[in-house]
Amino acid sequence: MHVDDSAVVRALTRRWIEEDPRFELVRSCIDGEQAIAQASAAKPDVIILDVEMPKMDGLAALPGLRKAAPQARVIMASTLTSRGASTTVRALSLGAADYIAKPDSKVLGSADTYRRELVEKLLALGGRAVNPVTPASRKTNFQLRKPPPRTGLAGRPNVLVVASSTGGPAALQAFLGPIARRINAPILIVQHMPRSFTKIFAQKLGEHVGRPCREPIDHDPIIPGSMFLAPGDFHMRVAKSARGFELRLDQGPQVHFCRPAADPLFESAASVYGGRVLGVVLTGMGSDGAVGSGRIVEAGGRVIVQDEASSVVWGMPGSVAQAGYAEAVKPLAELGSMALSIMNGEG
Repeated sequence: MHVDDSAVVRALTRRWIEEDPRFELVRSCIDGEQAIAQASAAKPDVIILDVEMPKMDGLAALPGLRKAAPQARVIMASTLTSRGASTTVRALSLGAADYIAKPDSKVLGSADTYRRELVEKLLALGGRAVNPVTPASRKTNFQLRKPPPRTGLAGRPNVLVVASSTGGPAALQAFLGPIARRINAPILIVQHMPRSFTKIFAQKLGEHVGRPCREPIDHDPIIPGSMFLAPGDFHMRVAKSARGFELRLDQGPQVHFCRPAADPLFESAASVYGGRVLGVVLTGMGSDGAVGSGRIVEAGGRVIVQDEASSVVWGMPGSVAQAGYAEAVKPLAELGSMALSIMNGEG
C-alpha cells in the first residue's frame, strides 16, 4: 500500500512497483484517512506512508494504520528537512519500521536512489510476511560462544557499544529504557540514519530513557555516564588521548554502504578497551557489526544480539550469530536485563 498526496510520486511509485514481478501494489491512497479506511481489506505486507499530507498526515495516521493492518511494516517517506526529519523520528519511535527519503526534483539522480532504496526495503520488510518467523522456522545454523568466567566488578565492561538499523529507533528505546540510568559506563550507539535525523533522535532517545544523549563533536571525551549517538554521515571511533579516551569523527569511505557504520565503532572500541567491551547488535538490514563483533570477542570482550522473532529485520544480528560471535541471542524484552547484568559484573 502506498499513501501520498502527490499524484506524481504516486504514479512513479506505482510504475516502479508494477514493473517488478516480486511486488504487488494493493492500494494507492491520497491521505491517511483513506488509507486507514482501506487498510483492513487491502491486507498490505508493507505500507509506504508519506509524512506530510493534508487532511491527515502520516504521523496522525500511523496508529490507525497499525491497528487496521497490524501485520504491515510501515516505511515513512520523508523529505530531509528539519520538519520532515522531526516527524519521521517521532514515527520511528512509535513503531514505524523504516524511512525513505522522497525524491527531490532539484537533486540529480534522487529518483534513482529512491527507487533502489525502495526495492531494498520492500524486499527486506515484505519478506517477513511471506516467510514469517515461527519456532520451527527460526535459523539455528549458528553456535553460541561460551560466556567467559565471571570476574565480578574487576572484569566488568568499561563501555557498552550498540548497533542498530531498520527498526532500530523503537528497539533502542525498548532496550535502553529500563537500563540506561542503571549503567554508569559510557554508552556509544550507531543507528543508521541521515545527518538531518540523528541530532533529533539523540535528543528524543535521551528523553525517553532518562539519560542525556547527544551527537558527539570530534575529540569529545568519553566519561562515565555519557551516552553518544553517532552523527549521520560520520563514522564514530574510539581513540586514546592524553586525557584518557575520546571519540573521533571522520567521513572515511562508507562501510556496508553506511556512514555511520557499526564496524568502525566496534573495532576501535576493541582496540582501545581490549576485553572490557560489551557489544549489542539490534535489528537491522545487512551485516554491519559482524566484523566489529569479531574484533570484540578476539580482544576478550562479549557480544549479545537480538533474536529473529523480535527483530524487524534479522540481518545485522543474524550475521553476528551466524559468524559465531554471539554468546546469547535473546528477545528484545530480555536483552536489556542481560546487558545490565554483564555491565554490572553480575553475568
